[in-house]
Amino acid sequence: MDENSALMRRVQELADRADILDCMHRYARGMDRHDRELIRSAYHDDAIDDHAQFVGPVGDYIDFAMSYHDSHPRHQHYLTNHTVDLNGDEAHAETYFLFIGTEQDTEKPFTLTGGRYADRLERRDGRWGIVTRVCLVEWATTAPSLLSPDVVSFLSQIQTVAQDRSDTSYDRPLTVTRT
Repeated sequence: MDENSALMRRVQELADRADILDCMHRYARGMDRHDRELIRSAYHDDAIDDHAQFVGPVGDYIDFAMSYHDSHPRHQHYLTNHTVDLNGDEAHAETYFLFIGTEQDTEKPFTLTGGRYADRLERRDGRWGIVTRVCLVEWATTAPSLLSPDVVSFLSQIQTVAQDRSDTSYDRPLTVTRT
């Protein structure tokens, strides 16, 4: 193999890895913003998800996940370590996650969960998407919430934080509207 071919293959590998990581980020952001379209963009239509209390097709999984996340008005998914094994148009990825969520009642504890997403992805028509996901929960705990009603009220007055497309992160162009 000549040097140009090796370089082109390496560039394609890096592009594939970036596209797969972007797929993971779309999933996490979609969950946190309750954006079904964005979550759906991380999967292929025939995907199956084995996710803690749920096993089934991706459309049903998204319904299940939205119902669960509706009980947590403040939550975030953090993605950390990420590895990918590429094999042409198929890849296997492992992505560590942390989930932090608070329930509707500020007197209830917040939830902290850690684990890994084990994914099989395929590139179809130039787009990487999840075909099979197994969510491996390794630990989960709860702790007393320190979010008092006063703190929640204060935060809501200074920021536009929403679990939908009204969230500031969707604003295009992004502008500063507070003085």
